[in-house]
Formats: sequence, C-alpha cells, structure tokens
Amino acid sequence: SSSTSRQQNQPQGHYGLTSPISLAPPSDKDHIHTQKLIEAMKPFGVFEDQEELYHRTTVLGKLNNFVREWISELAESKNLPPSITEQVGGKIFTFGSYRLGVHTKGSSDIDALCVAPSHVERSDFFQSFFEKLRNQEEVKNLRAIEDAYVPVIKFEFDGIEIDLVFAKLSLPTVSDDLDLRDDSCLKSLDIRCIRSLNGSRVTDEILRLVPNLENFRLTLRAVKLWAKRRGVYSNIMGFLGGVSWAMLVARICQLYPNALASTLVNKFFLIFSKWDWPKPVLLKRLEESFLNLPVWDPRVNPSDRYHVMPIITPSYPQQNSTYNVSVSTRAVMIEEFQRGLEVTDEILKGKSDWSKLFEPLNFFQKYKHYIVLTASAFTEEHHLNWIGLVESKIRVLVGNLERNEFITIAHVQPQSFPGNEVLYKQSGYVSMWFLGLVFKKAESAVKTNVDLTHGIQSFTDTVYRQASALNILKEGMKIEATYVKRKQLHYFLPAGTLQKRKKQRVSDISQNNSGLQCKRSSLGESCSDGSKDRDSRTPSNSSSLNKISKLDISTAETERLLLISWPNSKNQVSPTEMEATVALRTSGPPIACTIPGYNTVCQLRTCFVHGQHKLSGTLITDPRSASPKQHYSPSSK
Repeated sequence: SSSTSRQQNQPQGHYGLTSPISLAPPSDKDHIHTQKLIEAMKPFGVFEDQEELYHRTTVLGKLNNFVREWISELAESKNLPPSITEQVGGKIFTFGSYRLGVHTKGSSDIDALCVAPSHVERSDFFQSFFEKLRNQEEVKNLRAIEDAYVPVIKFEFDGIEIDLVFAKLSLPTVSDDLDLRDDSCLKSLDIRCIRSLNGSRVTDEILRLVPNLENFRLTLRAVKLWAKRRGVYSNIMGFLGGVSWAMLVARICQLYPNALASTLVNKFFLIFSKWDWPKPVLLKRLEESFLNLPVWDPRVNPSDRYHVMPIITPSYPQQNSTYNVSVSTRAVMIEEFQRGLEVTDEILKGKSDWSKLFEPLNFFQKYKHYIVLTASAFTEEHHLNWIGLVESKIRVLVGNLERNEFITIAHVQPQSFPGNEVLYKQSGYVSMWFLGLVFKKAESAVKTNVDLTHGIQSFTDTVYRQASALNILKEGMKIEATYVKRKQLHYFLPAGTLQKRKKQRVSDISQNNSGLQCKRSSLGESCSDGSKDRDSRTPSNSSSLNKISKLDISTAETERLLLISWPNSKNQVSPTEMEATVALRTSGPPIACTIPGYNTVCQLRTCFVHGQHKLSGTLITDPRSASPKQHYSPSSK
C-alpha cells in the first residue's frame, strides 16, 4: 500500500527519464573498438547484402500494388461510385526488424501491415484477399490465423516470408502520404485494428526518438546477436522479443547520444544489469489522448503493478511489451546482463576480444536438474499446429514451476529440438523443449519432498482445453514431461549438442532472484482459458527412455504427485548435489521408488484396464528388462 501511495504522489512521467548521461565525443580508440565489433559480427551474417535488400524491396512493391488492386476490385463489387473506386488507395507498411533497418542476411521474413479504407471489412481480408493470394503463382505456404491476438495471414511471396496483419481506417480513401503516427488515425477503430497499427506506430516512434540512427542500428544488431546466442531472445518464452530489445537499445542511445556502438553495447550492459526493476523503461513521458484508450499505468491499473520487467512502447496507447516476462526469465536475463558487462569491460581494456561476447550459452551443462517437455502428433500438419500451441504456453509452465516454494529458477531453453528416431517411430512427429531447474538450498536435516506434478498438470490441462476450444485437438496429439538429471540428457539429444564447450563462468543465478517477484505468438495469444476440458487423455511413452525417471502428465483424471526427495544434511547441501528419489502417489502414502545410483531406476507407468486408469511403480535394475509402454492418444477409450 505504501508503494502504491508513493507512486500516486509522483508526477506523471517520472519513470527513469533523465537527461543524457554523457555528451562526450567518441575517441580514436572508440572507433577502433567499433570496427573490431563489426568484424566479430560479420561471420554470423547479421549484415544483409544489397542483392537481398533489392529483392525484398521489389517484393514489397509488388505486394503493395497487389493490395491496391484488391481494394479497388472490392470497391467495385460493393457498388461504390466510380469516382471513389478510382481513389480508394490502400497501402503496405512494414515494421519490426525490417523497418528498423536491422534485417539479417538469410532472414527473409518481413512483418507488414495492410491499411485499407472504411469500405473494407476484416472478413474481406481473410476471405476475398486470402483467395486472391491463393491464386497467385508467386505465393506459397499460405495460411490464415484469424482468431489470433493480432490476426495474421502468413505466406511466402517470391521466396520472402510475409506476416501480414490488417487494419481498416475510418477514412474513405488511403493516400500514399498517410502518416500513421497521427493519433487521429485510431479514431473509431476496434481493438484488433489498433493492435495491428501499433506495430508500425511503435517502430516509427522508436526511429524518431533515437539521436543517431547509424549507431542505434549497429548497436541493436550486436545486442540481438548476443541475445540469440545466449538464449534470451524469445517473447513467446517469456524473454524479450525484437521490439523490446530495440527499446532498451534506444534508451541507451538517448543516454549516450554521441557514443559509438562499442561504447553503447558496454553501457547497455552497465545500465540494465543495475536497473531497479520493476521500474519501467520509457523512451518518452506517458501522454494522454482524447481517445481515452487503456494505457499502461500501475497507478490506475492494478494488474500493471505485477509486471516484473516493464518496457513501455512509446506510441499511444502505451503498452508493456514484456508482460510475458516472469521472475525466472528476468533473473536469467539479469545474469546475462552481468556477464555481458564483465566481458565488454575486459574487451574495452584490451584483455579480450568481441567474439567472447557472442559465445553461446552451454545450457545443457549449466544445470543439474532438467524437465524435458515433449509434444508429438501423428502427422506433420497436426504437429505444426500442436507445437505452435504448446510453445505459446510454455511460459505458463515456467510460472507454475517458479511458484513452487522449493524452486528458485525454472529456465527454459527457447530452442526446440526434434525427437530421435525411436521417438519418431513410436509417436510420429516430435518436438522437445528443455527446462533447467535450480532448487533452494537445504535449511534443515528434515527430508524434503518437492511436488512438480501439480504445476505440470495444470499446464497440460490448459493446453488441452485450449486445443479443444480452437478445434485443433486431433488423435495422436500428446504432451509428456520427464524429469531428468544432466547425465541423462543423452537419451534425448545427440552427443554434439551436449558436448562440453570451453568452461564458462556461471554465477549463482539464484542470487539474482532475491527480492524479485511477444516475435508475437499468432496462435497462442488467441487461446481462451475458459474452454471445456477434454475428458480422455492418456499419453504413450518411448521405450528408449526406460532408464529415466518418467512422469506421464497428460492423464487429467488421475491424481498423482511427482516427488523429488533428498535427505538434507547438517551442512545444508544443495539438492543439486544429491541424488534424487521419485515417488508416485495416488491416495495414501507414496510408493517409494528410490534411485541410489546409476544401475537402479524407477519407471512410472499409466495404462488403461477396462476403461479405468491403473497406476504402477516399478523398480528396474536392468533397463533392458523394461518393456515398451502401450501407445495411447487423447481420443483413446
């Protein structure tokens, strides 16, 4: 309450908006470091060549003419007067990385916005325009996601991937000189059109607010490359997406308007490793408008007070671009900011080179405990729909796990991995995600049980409900979760992926969590949590994983607990130093299945017996004696 009171007594726009920290001109040494930074980035293909740039420009020109032609034809079909039909116009705007000028070599996707006059309805965009695209020889892989948070049509146009969103304005015509930065263009629009316009408006405002575009773009290329290499570039997974990274870099450019990229990268890590989160990052003061649209303001909106890492878009209506960030993902990013500061300090002192900044995170050597999340489907088409939904909700699982009182960090690796040949034969098309866990250190000699099942079960129930609501749940779609230790990861991943790299310094990430409390997902954002449950869900298991303590988590009707137990010692040894035990509990006391060493493991099974679930816990000393589990799909009876 006192915190809220202090917020309400502070003036509008007080959030961290200060004058530039430094106006010093760059030195010769700064120029040398910046040139070395550019050379270190070149092998990663962050700079596109002129041929690619020309091709994208040509494709966008064709698409713009294509849109204008469609809008004119639509006007004729709706019997508009010829005088209006000839002038209705229509225009394509770009946003995101392409509009910011930081497109990378070989990355062919472009975020684009179709702006149409008032006679064009959203249904026209997803029907007649969609059909017009379908009939074009240059268009491939066409698909529409109409129920998304920001509805979108995805396709390839002459080899260039396009994500096209739609907005109609309350104007009879759309002229070529239309400026979307004018707030009046939002008047009388529905929320979906406002969201669609927001991408272009935010991108243009960022470019307007930075003092030096060349320095901004080079710094942003470096930060994006670093974020991707370190596994913290993913809005959908609860890290930061492209627009959020762009706003952080833009803020540093405002604070150091004369600095070159090498200095800006170092100051980026300096400022944000010490930032007083959840104090928000803003590029300009919050402004009010005559339109009275809802904007981010924790003094007015109670829900905004729970955002842990707010980065606020500069265009009206201002929104938090990082609402997906959780306690765990923020802690992971803060640790990476601190590492980035240490590395860039060494580089600027001449003790290291820029290639060290871009060393990849060795995620599979970082933790001792992992959860493997597996999503599978029988056909490739079903698999694409299924993993899109599962991926969009993994941040829900992270949130569930980090609320467990014994878990300090639940760190998800944004990259997914394909299943091995055995998984493919048993479950069809398979994708896997990995979450590293950090447990709190033991505080007493009392044996502790950590229940992971409730958080995992809640997550899978959410996914199945939403799959049913979206009518994409098909036979063979399954989710499985497996708790494993680092030494067991080789059952899921090839040796090359797990190979130990040069030993990296890893600080205790749990310390960063002390005191701590979307590229847009076009499918997941549309999901409704209030949909009905699917009744019969029982997954299959892979016989190749019999040596691993297994938890099948997609059978909602069965009450059970996964318990990771460790005997605490007087020396308060962390559970990451101990062997774990796993127990399955239905009702009454748990069935103890200990894992004293390599040669004895516990297999947990779920099967159907005359339409009822039968649970068993089996102690296996020889992995080869474990029989494969029978296959079940969500629609099995």
